[in-house]
Amino acid sequence: MPPMPILPREPDIYPADLLERLDPSVGETSRWWAMYTLARREKELMRRLRALDIPFYAPLVVRRTRSPGGRVRESHVPLFAGYVFVCGSEEQRQQAVTTNCVSRCLAVPDAVQLAHDLRQIRQLIETDAPLTVESRIDSGRAVRVRSGPMSGLEGTVVQRRGRDWLVVAVEFLGQGASVLLEDFQVEPL
Repeated sequence: MPPMPILPREPDIYPADLLERLDPSVGETSRWWAMYTLARREKELMRRLRALDIPFYAPLVVRRTRSPGGRVRESHVPLFAGYVFVCGSEEQRQQAVTTNCVSRCLAVPDAVQLAHDLRQIRQLIETDAPLTVESRIDSGRAVRVRSGPMSGLEGTVVQRRGRDWLVVAVEFLGQGASVLLEDFQVEPL
């Protein structure tokens, strides 16, 4: 029997083409902010931002848990707990802060790098490979994936438990996601 989601999946990006726009990261009226939410309020903030027509991205991943009765349940949880990335004007930032979901608002100094990192995280999530959250980024060799569903991704290869892992980082947070490198061909950068 397939796992039953507790709630249906909600959009983790608004508008859907936010990261594919030519250059959403720079402009006179638009910039990126990292909204640090109150505890467990990421989805509530996302709902309110969508209602206010404010562009955002908060990567969600599937977490599967087994109930005591043996049923597998799926829930969609934030990859970076507590963070929602907002791209908009100063007025939209003010609206987001007044939703009663935001603890702190952090200005992103390198918006171009953040947009690039978020595109890579989104591509990694779309492969449906099992991800591990990296709360700190280890040093390793920088590589680019040459083939497969992760083609074009750039990251760092680290070794854990005798296996190679590709870590894709969001430099602004100092966090990222890792996936086990199996049959992917990588080339050094």
